[in-house]
Amino acid sequence: MADSRSTPDQDALSRIDTTVPHSARIWNYWMGGKDNYEVDRIAGDAYREHAPAIETMARASRRYLIRAVTYVAGELGIRQFLDIGTGLPTYDNTHQVAQRIAPESRVVYVDNDPLVLRHAQALLTSTREGVTEYLDADLRDPERIIERAGRILDFDRPVALMLMGILGHVQDYEEAKSIARRLQAALPAGSCFVHYDSTDTDQALKEAQQGYDDTGAVPYVLRGPEQLAAFYEGLEPVEPGIVSCPLWRPEPGTVPEPTDIHGGVARKP
Repeated sequence: MADSRSTPDQDALSRIDTTVPHSARIWNYWMGGKDNYEVDRIAGDAYREHAPAIETMARASRRYLIRAVTYVAGELGIRQFLDIGTGLPTYDNTHQVAQRIAPESRVVYVDNDPLVLRHAQALLTSTREGVTEYLDADLRDPERIIERAGRILDFDRPVALMLMGILGHVQDYEEAKSIARRLQAALPAGSCFVHYDSTDTDQALKEAQQGYDDTGAVPYVLRGPEQLAAFYEGLEPVEPGIVSCPLWRPEPGTVPEPTDIHGGVARKP
């Protein structure tokens, strides 16, 4: 089945604010994309001056996504993906990786940013056999996300829930854990949770993040590895567990260097 995306609404597009930096656009800039504005490039350069490793972290996060989706679609055989907080499409997006392995894969992206919506409509295509859909919805309303995604995905069959670099935008830690658990609760046995977030283990990164937060952009909370591990409670992490993302099942023949992003893949028993 081809994708059945709705037409972007002009009111949503009019809400794009080009005067304040935006994390999705800055991440796009660090990964070499062009879907960003001068305000994002200025903020991204300022961040990089404090924490030069951030560009490496951004690219490492995409390579981790590729490996994780390849594992989930290939070794676990999951054919449904719910990717919340997807950000701007770049290269090797979730649907592209999954549908290369299994063309019948069904992928639902969720975000509530109007710029992401605009680009998703243009770029997130699907194989003939599968589905790629985009939902304009808020991470803080997980029940609504599940209800809408359930029109496209079959929640009686395994689903890969992906929260990639998004829970840090929920400032209250207990709320972030609650959101993760409420989403996980909707998954049937045999599903999996795929996640990463940035950690607070590097002082330069913490200073750079504070400088970014002070611009008036939506803040992002760096958390300790033990705090991130709590998002997986009740699940069964696959080897090598919850680790710095470059160390998660690296490509054979590579010598990965750890970065300040941690994540993993965990199965729901």
